Amino acid sequence: MPSPALRIFVVYLLAAGALLLGGCGETWNDPYPRGDRGKNYLYEFFNSRPKHLDPAQSYVEDEAWFVSSTYESLYEYHYLKRPYTLIPNLAQAMPTVSYLDAQGKVLPPDAAPERIAQSVYEIRLRPGVRYQPHPAFAKDEQGHYRYFDLDDAKLGGREQIGDFEFTGTRELTSEDLAYQIKRFVRPRLESPALSIFTQIVGLEALGKQLEADAATGKIDPDGWIDLRKYTLAGVETPDPLTLRIRLKGKYPQFIYWLATTFVVPMPWEAERFYAQPGMARRELTLDMWPVGTGPFMLTRNRPLRELLLERNPNFREQTYPCEGEPGDAAASLLKDCGKRLPFVDGVRFSYERESIPFWNKFLQGYYDFYSSSRFAGMATFDAALQLQGGALSLTEGMQAKGITLATETEPSFQYFFVNMLDPVLGDGGATPEAQERARKLRRAIGIALDVEEYLNIVRNGLGVGQQGPIPPGLPGFRSGEAGVNPYLYTWNHNRPQRRSIEEAKRLLVEAGYPGGRDAKTGAPLIIYFDGYDAFDRNRLALITKQLKRIDIQIVPRLTEWNRFQEKHRKGVAQFSFWGWNADYPDPENFLFLFYGPNSKMKSGGENVFNYANPEFDALFERFRRMDIAADRQPVIDQMVDITRRDAPVVAGWHDQAFQLSHAWLGNVKLGKMVRTQRKYLSIDPRQRHLARVAWNQPTLWPLVLAGLSLVALALFTWRRYRRHETEKALPGGGT
Repeated sequence: MPSPALRIFVVYLLAAGALLLGGCGETWNDPYPRGDRGKNYLYEFFNSRPKHLDPAQSYVEDEAWFVSSTYESLYEYHYLKRPYTLIPNLAQAMPTVSYLDAQGKVLPPDAAPERIAQSVYEIRLRPGVRYQPHPAFAKDEQGHYRYFDLDDAKLGGREQIGDFEFTGTRELTSEDLAYQIKRFVRPRLESPALSIFTQIVGLEALGKQLEADAATGKIDPDGWIDLRKYTLAGVETPDPLTLRIRLKGKYPQFIYWLATTFVVPMPWEAERFYAQPGMARRELTLDMWPVGTGPFMLTRNRPLRELLLERNPNFREQTYPCEGEPGDAAASLLKDCGKRLPFVDGVRFSYERESIPFWNKFLQGYYDFYSSSRFAGMATFDAALQLQGGALSLTEGMQAKGITLATETEPSFQYFFVNMLDPVLGDGGATPEAQERARKLRRAIGIALDVEEYLNIVRNGLGVGQQGPIPPGLPGFRSGEAGVNPYLYTWNHNRPQRRSIEEAKRLLVEAGYPGGRDAKTGAPLIIYFDGYDAFDRNRLALITKQLKRIDIQIVPRLTEWNRFQEKHRKGVAQFSFWGWNADYPDPENFLFLFYGPNSKMKSGGENVFNYANPEFDALFERFRRMDIAADRQPVIDQMVDITRRDAPVVAGWHDQAFQLSHAWLGNVKLGKMVRTQRKYLSIDPRQRHLARVAWNQPTLWPLVLAGLSLVALALFTWRRYRRHETEKALPGGGT
């Protein structure tokens, strides 16, 4: 048996060897499972838990990436073309549209809108489209569904969708799309799409019928409701590949809503499967586990940890586009022309709570791109980008790592606005003179709120000052001098120049507030800023400073989000901040924000200003019935000029976004409306692996030093032991 000293010596040598050999691996700080190495995965992050992955309920940006990857809409936007161009997706072609009068007779295509009682959209679906493998479709040898008689006990320990042993699939039919549209009015399911889709003939009536059946106990709102048994007058399915939708009146923008993930196929088997006892308790629901025909399927969902999308083996044949914009070929965006999609095997989303750890992992190569629109924190801006002459460029450090930059002015609108019901900032009273004074007050505020200064300080210059509600790149937007808001800007040296503070003060005098005081009472003009508690104090200090330049005082009234929304629903806010991201790339999606019947206080609509102008409303009603291909510019110009003149929005901007991408990520083109981006992206796994190894070399000298120290200690121990063993005993028993 080895002596204790010998055992200690061996332990020291093994420890030293482990330290030294440990430094010979590839990377020590790889945050992903070893099984991921060499896989063709795209690595992304998420920083808030997706609440709804059910396409009838999902309506926020953080959920769109998952919903658009797992479900397919009837139409989608061309990945490369700008302006955004609709193309068929699940549909074989663009819909045929016909019009009916009140007696049901077919009208000519150019019929006057007031004669049109119904619009009929007929859509042919692609044949052979199949759903992802899912246990809801699994059948036994006798053709019975395997998992339709489950209860809490039979579910056992299953918590992930992959815990079910069997899966199945079937072909998509038009009935699945009809089923999804019926779900908009399903009891206990609150769909944000309802306000738009109530234009479908009979949808409101179906909703009332379902509510009545729930009230009388005919159906269980918390259980399985077989919507196939209910008729929806405005949706017909004459055969498995034909979908026919009838709308009230004429609404040409409806085509854009057919490109959203609200109108996707939903198999009845999915609702039947998830409605079983014990499913919701285990978070086995449509909100957690989609069932679609898209290029990917969700195979792992661990909230606040990770989500994994993997290639749907049943995804239909779809290829990368072969045409785009000028310059796309030079940017290598057409090199994959005609190749089958998707290019990656999966997308791993990891939870990141803070921006700095995420940024460090991006620089180490553990995330494939960094998107400004996905992380609010801009603390790393100066390390990556520089703003020169109004344009973004990469720093030398980023260029050295092969990182590329893509930018986009997004179809969005962020704005400071007034509540037009407010007696001071709003319509100003019943007389035209009082209303004009209020307009001048709003214009003075708009000049003083220097958006360009605000963007430079708060957003590193990432934004374009708005000249009207329509963002650049959308139909109806006017660039250059023709597009300038004359109430806030002049055109100077080929660019807009904000009007002077002196002019703002003059407007303030004309509004009845010389020196920021009421000309009649001498009381100071105090404006209450109604914001939510997440509104940054630095931003608040800046707008306070800007308005102080014209002697207006701001008193903040910050509340939590629910109370903030309640103020606007009740119409009691005064001056506030809001934002709007496009649902579809048409000016109607921004101009409707000013439409009187959409008042937030009166109807719960998105007109948060509670703005009402009969002239604007009449133009808008005319505009929304015009064909998209018609010459709408004159009507758009009139509406834009009215909003500038009346100024319910006093100042605002359109967001600019950027994306930093590693060299191994291909086919990168920004487009906020294109939420199916992941199926077009490509990865070079070998290049990524080599970069990760090169960028994450461990610092070994401390380990070498520690190893040598252990060896020296082992030798010292061994020598002491040998010396002790060979010494002879002294007389008298001493040593």
